[in-house]
Amino acid sequence: MLRYLLKRLFFMVPMLFGITLISFLVIHLVPGEPGAIDTDMNPKVTKQVRERIRAFYGLDKPLHVQYWMWLKRIVKFDFGVSFAPDRRPVINKIKERLPVTILINLLSMALIFLVGIPIGIYCARYKDSILDKALTSFVFAGYAAPTFWIALLLMMFFGVYLELLPISGIKSFNFSELSFFDKTIDVAKHLILPVCISGFGGLAGISRYMKNSLLEVLRQEYITTAYAKGLPEGMVLKKHALRNALLPVITILGLSIPGLIGGSVIFESIFSIPGIGQLFYMSVMARDYPTIMGILVIGAFLTLLGNLIADISYALADPRIRIG
Repeated sequence: MLRYLLKRLFFMVPMLFGITLISFLVIHLVPGEPGAIDTDMNPKVTKQVRERIRAFYGLDKPLHVQYWMWLKRIVKFDFGVSFAPDRRPVINKIKERLPVTILINLLSMALIFLVGIPIGIYCARYKDSILDKALTSFVFAGYAAPTFWIALLLMMFFGVYLELLPISGIKSFNFSELSFFDKTIDVAKHLILPVCISGFGGLAGISRYMKNSLLEVLRQEYITTAYAKGLPEGMVLKKHALRNALLPVITILGLSIPGLIGGSVIFESIFSIPGIGQLFYMSVMARDYPTIMGILVIGAFLTLLGNLIADISYALADPRIRIG
C-alpha cells in the first residue's frame, strides 16, 4: 500500500508542473493586459507610459523568463503581489476566501454521496418501477438545466416569494451581534441554496453510475450463489454487492471535484459569496495574473489531492489494486 501511495504522489509533481505551464501560457495569450482598461481609453496616456506600466508589472520580459521567475517564487510558496490596486500578497487574498469554497465543496460532496448513492441503490433494487423512473427523470432534469437558471429560480422562490432563505453573502449584516448558536444557524441558512445548487448536478451522474454498477454486480455468479445459500437480500446487498459496485463510483467522485471547483465561479458570483470562485472571476476581469495563477495552482492541487484520495479509497476497496 505504501509503494502504491508513493507512486501516486510521485506522478502528482509533473502533473502539477504541466498544469501550471499550460495555464501560464493561456492567460498570457488572452488579449489585454493589467491597466489596459484605464490606459487604452485615455488619449493622454502615451506609449512611453504604457511601456513603464508593462515594466512595472514585469510584462516586458520574454514569456519564458516570466514563467521561470514565477516558478522560482512558487517553489518558496510565494504567489507574488496582486496587480489589483490594493497590491496585497496573493497568498493573503487566497487564505481569506479558500475556507469558504472548501466548506461549500465538502458539503456538496457529502450531499452527492449521501443522496446520490442511495438513489442509485434504490433504482437498481426496484428497476423500472414508477419511483425509479420518477427519480431518474428528476435528477437528469436538474443535470440538464443550466446552473445559473436553477439558481435564479430558487432565489426567486425561496428568497423573494417565500422569504425563507437569504440570497446573497455568507452571513447577515448583524452577524457580529448574534450568539454562537444564532451565528451557526445564520451561516447554515446562507449555505443551503449554494450547496444544493453545487451538488444537484452531480446527483444525476453518481446515481446513474451507482445504479448501473450495482445492476452489473447483481448479475454475477457469486451473487446468485449467495442467494442460493439462503442469505437475506439485505445481507447480499451490503456484504457482497455494494463493495464491488462502489469501485466505479469512487472514481467518479474523484473526477467530480474539478467540476465542483469550476462551478464555484458561477454560484459564488451569483450569490455574492466571498470565495475563491468570485475572486477568480474578478481577477480574470482585471487581468490580475498573479492572483489567477495562484488560484489555478490551489485548484489544481486540490483536484490532484481529491484524485489521490479517490485512488487510495479505490485501493482500500479492491486489494488487487494495491497488490498490483
